[in-house]
Amino acid sequence: MNKKRGFVIGRMQPVHNGHIEVIKKTLDEVDEIVIGIGSAQLSHTLKDPFTAGERVMMLTKALNEHNVDPNKYYIIPMEDLQMNAVWVAHVKMMTPPFKKVFSGNSLVQQLFEEEGFEVVRPPLFNRMELSGTEIRKRILTGGNWEELVPNCVATVINGIKGPERIKNLSKKELSDL
Repeated sequence: MNKKRGFVIGRMQPVHNGHIEVIKKTLDEVDEIVIGIGSAQLSHTLKDPFTAGERVMMLTKALNEHNVDPNKYYIIPMEDLQMNAVWVAHVKMMTPPFKKVFSGNSLVQQLFEEEGFEVVRPPLFNRMELSGTEIRKRILTGGNWEELVPNCVATVINGIKGPERIKNLSKKELSDL
């Protein structure tokens, strides 16, 4: 059988319930999914506080917590190239072959469409709250961020002292102004 395989990419800073819903919905349309952890080279900033390895760990545990069959996905850290014209070729080199791209990012959509891929805009789930920006803001202000992420992701973030990291980064970045 020739498997239908799709591709999704996101920074996942951190992995949240919206990411899991998009992945589960995508798996309704394809047999397997390649999940790119975007901006893999970035960490320890307010916008990108977690390492690629920490995000892979969060996502692996979250998919397991939501009973997603591990034989149906590949998680691949993807570094930024800063060369949009060759980015799709870079992604293709780093991943198993896929035919369909699922992305809400207009640049990602355009780049893959220009290379002849079928591109689908997945539905967004409660986007006002389910965003990494909102979660990082809540962590910084002491708000309830745990309700926006799978239980195991909250455990990972607390285990790596993520809230303390984000608060320390906010002090550093304010002093850099």
